[in-house]
Amino acid sequence: MGFWDGAHHWYSITDEDKVITPLPDQKRYDPSQIEKIGDNILLYQKPNGGWPKNYDMLAILTDKQKEAIRRTANDLNTTFDNGATHSQVEYLAKAFDATKNPKFKEACLRGIDYMLSAQYENGGWPQFYPDTSGYRKYITFNDGAMTGVMEVFHRILEGKPYYSFVDSSRRARIKEAFTKGLQCIFKCQVVEHGTLTVWGQQHDNIDFRPQSARAFEPASLTAGESSEIVLLLMSIESPSKEIISSVQHAVQWFQKSQIRGIRVKEISAPPVTYKYHKSNFDRVVVRDSSAPPIWARLYELGTNRPLFCNRDLKVVYSLAEVHRERRTGYSWYTYAPEEVVKNYSSWQQRWAPNENVLKK
Repeated sequence: MGFWDGAHHWYSITDEDKVITPLPDQKRYDPSQIEKIGDNILLYQKPNGGWPKNYDMLAILTDKQKEAIRRTANDLNTTFDNGATHSQVEYLAKAFDATKNPKFKEACLRGIDYMLSAQYENGGWPQFYPDTSGYRKYITFNDGAMTGVMEVFHRILEGKPYYSFVDSSRRARIKEAFTKGLQCIFKCQVVEHGTLTVWGQQHDNIDFRPQSARAFEPASLTAGESSEIVLLLMSIESPSKEIISSVQHAVQWFQKSQIRGIRVKEISAPPVTYKYHKSNFDRVVVRDSSAPPIWARLYELGTNRPLFCNRDLKVVYSLAEVHRERRTGYSWYTYAPEEVVKNYSSWQQRWAPNENVLKK
């Protein structure tokens, strides 16, 4: 449904910016209750058409919770982080298709307009808009922010039936925005030692270089978000030479950067409460010759060495050197490139039949 990330943060992660917090016995709507969920989504929508992050769209809200949301309706903390906004737009389009209730169509169109207005002239999307303070201004791939927006636009341009209500004027703007977004993706793809590689979690909104965000997120290359970008590029029919080159180089990087012979194991540990989350487990890396390939979340610029980091901005090179608070509160390894590798063969045979980079 696309709301998992926001719901996870609402229930599991302490966030001082939350207007409401979940009750111990917070009930949830069944996914079949489309009208009820749609009404929740409309309640959270801001006047500019976007949504805040880190709430459960399926939560059955109390009158007190609803009033708190209404009271802060004019706080423009709208964002694309953690699935916000693009997930709501996607749901509302499907809700209108299922119910024909015009309020869902109108809210969806306002969400689309917000996404269009948030795009930089260079084609990128910031993490937040209109609040572009600090690292919120950077072109953000982290947690699928920019990729999520472009996936919605791609589905509209593909002609998905549940977006049939989007008018021709908006479709023209969406096509232009998507094209500019692709150009931004190409500009952000990092060149290392003369060769295209992949992307960072966030890039400078002026010169496109990888940038740091939170204290434990140094400028680096990323395997997870880069996988989302490549899957988007691979979904485009009749890809341009730029798209083919971008995918080929990224797949080559995934092959080069995979780690074999290890897996991440969760083990029991004494319960502890941190500022942002609670933990009754720990994570360790163990040797396992039968384990499938895995990738680090972050790779060091220049060396391509897997890196990790604590809240003190100090880079370390093993999970064991990360404090337990960050070991259990952040995903340092990923299997996301598996899907890219799985889909690569059929894509390559269609669009680059004479160059299988996985066989080099």
